[in-house]
Parts: sequence; C-alpha cells; structure tokens
Amino acid sequence: MATGRSNASQPGTPRLLRAINDRAALELLLEQGPLSRSQLGTLTGLSKPTASQLLTRLESAGLVVPVGTTAGRPGPGAQLYEINPRAAYVAGLDVSPERVRVSIADITGRVVTEHRLPQHEDDPGPAGEQVGRALDVATTAAGLDRSELRAVVIGTPGALDPATDELRYAAHLPGWHSPRLLEELTAELGVPVALENDVNLAAVAEQRVGLARGLQDFVLLWVEAGIGAALVLGGRMHRGHTGGAGEIGYMPMPGAPLIKNPELETANSGGFQELAGAPAVLELAREHGLDGDTAQAAVADAVRRVEAGDTADASGAVFLRTLAERLATGLAAVVAVVDPELIVLSGAVPRAGGERLRALVQEELSGLAVPRPRLLQSELSGSPVVIGALQTALATVREQVFSTH
Repeated sequence: MATGRSNASQPGTPRLLRAINDRAALELLLEQGPLSRSQLGTLTGLSKPTASQLLTRLESAGLVVPVGTTAGRPGPGAQLYEINPRAAYVAGLDVSPERVRVSIADITGRVVTEHRLPQHEDDPGPAGEQVGRALDVATTAAGLDRSELRAVVIGTPGALDPATDELRYAAHLPGWHSPRLLEELTAELGVPVALENDVNLAAVAEQRVGLARGLQDFVLLWVEAGIGAALVLGGRMHRGHTGGAGEIGYMPMPGAPLIKNPELETANSGGFQELAGAPAVLELAREHGLDGDTAQAAVADAVRRVEAGDTADASGAVFLRTLAERLATGLAAVVAVVDPELIVLSGAVPRAGGERLRALVQEELSGLAVPRPRLLQSELSGSPVVIGALQTALATVREQVFSTH
C-alpha cells in the first residue's frame, strides 16, 4: 500500500548510502593523499568491488584522478587516485587601505598563486574594483579565468552589521561603505563572495591549521597598525550582536583617552589602541631611542639589543617590559570575562617581539588576571588573514562539491 512518501528520502536507500560513502572517500583522499582501491576499501570498510565502483563514479564526476601506481612496493602495482585539484578553485583576500593581499588555492588547499598589490593612494575606487584588480592579477598568474573561482572570501578591518549588511568599525577603508556592499561585490566579481573581519579570519587560520586546533575556547590578539581580538567560544566564532565583538582597540584603558563615539573618530585612535597599536608602539620606541621606521622594526631592534647583552644599554629591555605591561593590561580585561584556554599573539608586532616579548606578556598577565591561560606566539607563515580566508572558502566549496556531484 502506498504511503505517499518518496523512497529517495528514506534513510538507508542506495542513493543515500552511495552519497555517504563518496563523501567519506573524498575526505580520506583529502586527508591522506593518493590511495589505491584496496587501501580505500580498507579505510572505509567497503568491499573491493564497491570501492572500485565508487572510484569510477568519482572519476566520472571529475572529482578524482588517477596518479601513478604503488610500483616499488611488494606485489603487483596498483593504481593510485587523488582528489582532482582542478575540481574547484577559491580565492582569499586581505584588504587594507594600503594594500590587497590575494591567494588562490585549488580544492586540495594547495596555493597556486599569491600576490601583494598596493592600493591606489588617492582613490582606490569602489570595493568591487579593488578586489577585481587583485583577482585579475592572481587568476592571470595562475592561468585561470575568474569564472573558475567557486568562492571568494575577503578579510577587512571592521565587520558587517548583520542587521544592515553595512561595514562598521572601518571608517578608514575607502570604497567599502555602500549599503549594498555584498550585493555589489558579487555582481562585480561574478563569484559568490563572503566578507569577514580580518582578525576573525586570522583566528580561523589558527583553529584550522595553527595552534588552536582542537580547542573550544581561545582568544587571538592581533597587533599591527590596528589592534583587535577574535573570540572563539564553544568552538564557534563569537561575533556579537552587531558584528563588533573583539573591537578591543576602542576598549577604555588606564592612561588612554576615552572615546565617546568610536565610529566618528579617526582610524586607530583612543582606548587600547592609544597604548598598544602600532603608532603607540613606535612612539614608545622613539622615547627609548630605538631604531626603526615601523613598529615591528623598532620591536625587532629592542630584541636585538637585549640579546646582545649590553648591560650599559637597558633601553631595549625597558621598552619591551613597558610594551608587555600594556598588552597584558588589555588582555587581562578580556581574560576576566572570557576565561579562554589559550591566547594566541599574532600580527607584525608580536611576530617581531618573538619569544622574548611573549614571555614578558605571559609574566605580566599572570599578575593581573585570576585565570591563567596559555599564551603562545602564532607559528603560521605568510598572512594569517589570507590563510583563514582560504580555509573558510575551502570549507564552503568542499561541502558543495563533495555533496552535490
């Protein structure tokens, strides 16, 4: 007797089981690299005939390709298969007023090209034009057409307000304040676009491929021209009601001027930013007679002086201690509220300070906060923002490609 239900929607149907097995096989090939039919059957628990049918199906869909054999190992050589890298491409960007960083990766996560392009000084143009220029350079270098990109993820200062889709907390980023920003970006680029706070993307990079893998609660402190934080709570990024969680550059701090309306202030002014952002770090360095035209160069000079062991010149040590106190004071407020398992220091300034600055911040923080989270220096090479953007895009595209073939 008919029930009115479609068999295709029932759990355990052949179609559903094939989809589950295909997805499991693709994930294994992604994680472990080339595998033979026999190896894939062993890892998935499928019989050799079923594993063979699965690989034939995936090869026909363009998702896997044969690549070499097991020749050289005991027994007859067996055909090996891997994820087809040309099955999909994604792009990740990091946009600031001064430059655009862009990378393109294939579906396996291999970066095929990366570039750093300066912004036009006077008028970089609308956001779509800025991103379009960068993508054109990158896709041309990779031998691709822009239409081959399945997703583009862009990191910027500030964050999209989920209620209005307008970019907030980034008044210093020209061309990015249209009320139809995402819609215009997607139309201009002809590719699905996602926009995320740059510091949040740096935290995604740590969560996926960095020091925070497997952790449920951690904070990333970013110190470059601006200072900000990303909060991961219960394994999920905490963005806040308006997307402004982590905008700690505006956080009131002892010894810093109060900001009555942060969104009307000039970029990188007031609060924590006045004490520990790059301009403040450079000013502090000059007070101590350190060399360097940038904050990171001055921090590196301080570290060199300390490591040189010149007892007659304490300027480097005093500077690093003062900077560590400032960073720890801001972190203490965050730790008191969030109580994370880990704090990751990231950005050009902590990178320049290395282990010496990290240890000083850890020491100072231990005296200011009751919770005692671990504090580590990011070990990622390259741009953490771009890495996070690529990881975000890859997760989206793999879900689409692996589930709909």
